[in-house]
Amino acid sequence: MKRGLEKFNILVESLESLPSIGKKSATRMAYYMVMQDNFAGIKIAHAIENALGCLRKCIECGGLCEDELCGVCSDEGRDKEILCVVENAKDILTLEEGGIFDGRYFVLENLEHFDSSHLVDMVNSGVKEIVFALTPSIANDAVMLFIEDKLSACEVKFTRIAQGVPTGVSLENIDLLSLSRALEDRVRV
Repeated sequence: MKRGLEKFNILVESLESLPSIGKKSATRMAYYMVMQDNFAGIKIAHAIENALGCLRKCIECGGLCEDELCGVCSDEGRDKEILCVVENAKDILTLEEGGIFDGRYFVLENLEHFDSSHLVDMVNSGVKEIVFALTPSIANDAVMLFIEDKLSACEVKFTRIAQGVPTGVSLENIDLLSLSRALEDRVRV
């Protein structure tokens, strides 16, 4: 059956390589695009091409953007006294979707290449509170302690989101009410 369907199988394998897409879902999507709605497939391919060509990391916070600065960093109305440290740019999208935080962000993403000097510069530009919005884990507790140590000379209050967020669950999988309460009930670190 696979013979003569190399291109279809490559499409299925490509879709299957995405997070949370298994073989059955990938096959269903590929079949739909190829046999039922060619336009949807072309539209998706075009959107992927545009996104890959236009999206990049914000030079200030590390979030997702189309220009040098993301919408959050270029928004003069944001509270510059509070900085939310998140694991990845996806977490910013989650927090912004709920409209529950109006400060600025700092994305950790890659701890192996973590440059604390950029974070120190951000803090020295008027930050009075750092909120850690990290997935609760022992490793992230160590990250918070590391950052606190790096910023010990700065006069800044450290807080973290409340423990209403279950251990091991990423922010994108938490309902907005729980996330909102966790931010409102953050505790001193």
